[in-house]
Amino acid sequence: MSVNSSEKKAANPGPLGLLGFGMTTVLLNIHNAGIVELSIVIVAMGFALGGAAQIIAGISELRLGNTFGGTAFTAYGLFWWSLCLIWINPFGVNPADNISMGFYLALWGVFTFFMFLGTLAHNTITRTVFLSLAVLFFLLSIGDFTENIHIKRIAGCVGIFCGLSAIYSAMAQVVNGELGKKIFPT
Repeated sequence: MSVNSSEKKAANPGPLGLLGFGMTTVLLNIHNAGIVELSIVIVAMGFALGGAAQIIAGISELRLGNTFGGTAFTAYGLFWWSLCLIWINPFGVNPADNISMGFYLALWGVFTFFMFLGTLAHNTITRTVFLSLAVLFFLLSIGDFTENIHIKRIAGCVGIFCGLSAIYSAMAQVVNGELGKKIFPT
C-alpha cells in the first residue's frame, strides 16, 4: 500500500542540527583545550557541518513550526559561518583581536543564556547542551578579554562536554525514533 504525501510523517531535522553542532563543537574545543592546532580541518567542519547542516536543519524546523529549534539551529549555523569568515578573513579587513572576539563571544553567550531559559520547558539533555554552551561562550569571552590561556583551556573542556551532550541527544533521538521506544533517556 502506498502512502500519499499528505499522510507522510515529517522527518525530524533535530538530529541533523544537533550532530552538526555537536561534532563541530567537539572538534573546535579539542583545539581550545590545547590538544590540536587550529587548522583547515576545523574550518571545513565548521563551514560544512557546523554551518550548512545546522542552517538546513534550522530552516526545516521553522517550516515545521518549531520557532525554538529553527532559531537555534539557524543562528548557530550562521555563527559557524561567521567564525570561519573571521578565521580566514577573505575580505582582507583588520583581523580579529582579543577585545573584538571577547565581545563577539559575549554576545553569543547572552543569546545562548536566553535560549537556555527557553529550554526550561524541554528535556534534561537539551537544558544541559544550552547551559554548557552558555558557560562555554562566557568562558571563551573572558579568556579573550583577559588573554588567559588557562581560562581558554577550561572552556575547551566545557566545550567538549557540550558537544558530546549534543551528539548524545542526536543519537538518542535517532535510535529512540527508529526503534519506537526509549533506549537512551533524554
